[in-house]
Amino acid sequence: MVDVPASSRLPHARFGRLDALRGAAMVWMTLYHFGFDLNYFKFWQQDFLRDPFWTWQRIGIVSLFLLCAGMGQAVAAQQGVHCQRFLRRWTQVAAGALVVSAGSFLVFPLSFIHFGILHSVAVMLIVARLTVGWRTGWLLLAGAVALALPSLAQALLVPGSLMDALNERPHNWLGLVTRRPYTEDYVPVFPWLGMVWWGLALGRWLLAHRPHVLAGPLPRAGAPLAWLGRHSLVYYLLHQPVMFVALMAWDRFLR
Repeated sequence: MVDVPASSRLPHARFGRLDALRGAAMVWMTLYHFGFDLNYFKFWQQDFLRDPFWTWQRIGIVSLFLLCAGMGQAVAAQQGVHCQRFLRRWTQVAAGALVVSAGSFLVFPLSFIHFGILHSVAVMLIVARLTVGWRTGWLLLAGAVALALPSLAQALLVPGSLMDALNERPHNWLGLVTRRPYTEDYVPVFPWLGMVWWGLALGRWLLAHRPHVLAGPLPRAGAPLAWLGRHSLVYYLLHQPVMFVALMAWDRFLR
């Protein structure tokens, strides 16, 4: 593993700076979803599928979330988090993914979320837990391969049964597709596992060489972000329904 300074070996202590970074990702995501909802109800016309301003924001938000997830697993490994605690948290994420699928099916039955960010995180947490002992160099290399794999698949796959199978729902969660599935949110294992592996490598390196970056004191102004980061799952599940219902009510009764 890594040689972590004694000053950062605090069992199950919260790393406020990491929580705040996750909270910042939540705020960014909320602004993005609010813009998406405004567009959905035609308060504001934007092209979320093709406009680079929005597509690159989505990439940035998902990347930051998954980097935080990887760093969080590095912290958990350093603190010796027991398997039972990991499984309890994993069960919460997996249950949240099922709630998202069910809720999106009610609103968007033809394009419901069958493998979005929470589904992806549930798979990647297990992979990160199993690979947390890899050397940093191997994590960086594995991350690069994961990020490149979908492009390689698109370049090498030829039309046929394998391509068709990878594009179908039972297998498109892998991300080795030649056409994007029709769904409201799609975060497949590849390439996004690469960001988790890179976050894991970054977290291990910081804990070994720059522990103050993660474990240092958090400015008072960052406390709200840290609180949000500590409750990110509950917030994620609630923020979009609240905004969606509020805008739907405004659209029907006040506009």
